[in-house]
Amino acid sequence: MHITALAGGVGGARFLRGLLAHVDRTPELAGTHVTVIGNTGDDITLFGLRVSPDLDTVLYTLGGGIHEGQGWGRADETHSVQGELAAYGVEPQWFGLGDKDFGTHVARSLWLGQGQSLSEVTARLASRWGLPELGVTLLPMSDTPVETHVVIEDEQGQRAVHFQEWWVRMQAEVPAQRFVVAGMDRATPAPGVLDAIRTADLVLLPPSNPVVSIGIILGVPGVRDALRGSRAPVVGVSPLISGAPVRGHADACLEAIGVESSAGGVAGLYADFLDGWLVAKEDADLQSSGRLTVEARPLLMSSIEATADIAGAAIDLGRRLARTTG
Repeated sequence: MHITALAGGVGGARFLRGLLAHVDRTPELAGTHVTVIGNTGDDITLFGLRVSPDLDTVLYTLGGGIHEGQGWGRADETHSVQGELAAYGVEPQWFGLGDKDFGTHVARSLWLGQGQSLSEVTARLASRWGLPELGVTLLPMSDTPVETHVVIEDEQGQRAVHFQEWWVRMQAEVPAQRFVVAGMDRATPAPGVLDAIRTADLVLLPPSNPVVSIGIILGVPGVRDALRGSRAPVVGVSPLISGAPVRGHADACLEAIGVESSAGGVAGLYADFLDGWLVAKEDADLQSSGRLTVEARPLLMSSIEATADIAGAAIDLGRRLARTTG
């Protein structure tokens, strides 16, 4: 079986880990390959280094090196380098990079500077973390540098700040007026991205931020069209429970684009290609309609085992939909 997933950071990475756990415990899924198309709109240059937060969170989570408490960054981390940068007065200090994490960003920046594409660099990093042995291919959504910016208005007036500053330093407390994706007008899908959608037996949308994670991937020219034309069912997992995100600021992002913060509101963003939608039991009032089949179940990713059950439910729904349409 070939599964393709579009993923952002913490929620997407944890879902993918549960997906691999479900595949591992299910004999009929032996040999399953998972292609992950990762969001790079969060990418930022810090201290002269190119940082890809969502890609790295997938790498560390699936590779067994993630800081479990945070959901991002490396386990057993130290911060000597950033401390020394602070002593020199180097900014910004609101984005924390650990010493091990710096190694990833130095390698990425070095290889990019040598002329390798982000896809090639990501493949090298994925090999270090053992993703090929897990049956996983990690692809950036595009090799073109793309950055999400947030237009806000504060005491400095109306201005655009990098998404990471709004998300991390401001904690999304300053209302976003709109999102602007710098570089998207030049972006093309990274090699393998469209083929991964076209050849998949199942396409999954993990519970990642629908606006600034999955929404950014969908903005890459050709991706949304490929999903519309997918021969495989597209099944998503709602990132909201009773209208609220379990973590992060998805509700603030939805408000900025004028979409109701609800499982139904998020499903509407994917309405032109979504076939199946898993929602929390608390949102069981959302009914199937048209092409969309809605199923309610517990969606709290409280453990790897619980997450594996959610992933299994998504696969089961996809299989039923494939039989219905096939």
